[in-house]
Amino acid sequence: MNFWDYLVGRHQQLLADAGQHASAVFQCMVAATLIGVLIGVATYRSEWAGSLATTATSTIMTIPSLALIGLLIPIAGLGVAPTVITLVLYGLLPIVRNSIVGLRGVDPALVDAANGMGMSRLARLLRVELPLAWPAILTGIRVSTQMLMGIAAIAAFASGPGLGNEIFRGIASLGSKNALNQVLSGTLGIIVLALLFDAAYVLIGRLTIPRGIRA
Repeated sequence: MNFWDYLVGRHQQLLADAGQHASAVFQCMVAATLIGVLIGVATYRSEWAGSLATTATSTIMTIPSLALIGLLIPIAGLGVAPTVITLVLYGLLPIVRNSIVGLRGVDPALVDAANGMGMSRLARLLRVELPLAWPAILTGIRVSTQMLMGIAAIAAFASGPGLGNEIFRGIASLGSKNALNQVLSGTLGIIVLALLFDAAYVLIGRLTIPRGIRA
């Protein structure tokens, strides 16, 4: 069976796997973004705290994703739980790092002006610092999403959702007539999803970042 015939015959399953893959990455990115920005907000004012946050999240990246999922299986079981935990943990570093860099890069004169207007610390953070740091934060989100697209495929090892199941089925049946088609369809599907997500982030950036502060 050629690749095109395989896609036509399996399109419903492939679309279902792609939907699960995209949903898992999106939901984990939302969680990683909220946690990462909160860590950045809590640590950017202190040099040692910022360094500790960056070091802690970068340490997670040194653990092979397959090993981390394997370690989580006895604790969280198979399926969605180890997938979510792994993706959220791996998604933190670029967001934490860029949040800290973005917040520290805000012009002190603007912060002083906000203070002079009588803004509270929370109001200054929400209305001045975070909006100005948003381009850097969004870049971190884009980087994390591209990483998680690939890492999410490994989650099939723990019976997680997504296109990784197609890849693992192909690897497990090497030598069969559809093994290469399975691996190729799963891989190309992940690439297409990554490109679609990145295009969405570009659009979000154009809609949310004022032209004057775009990189």
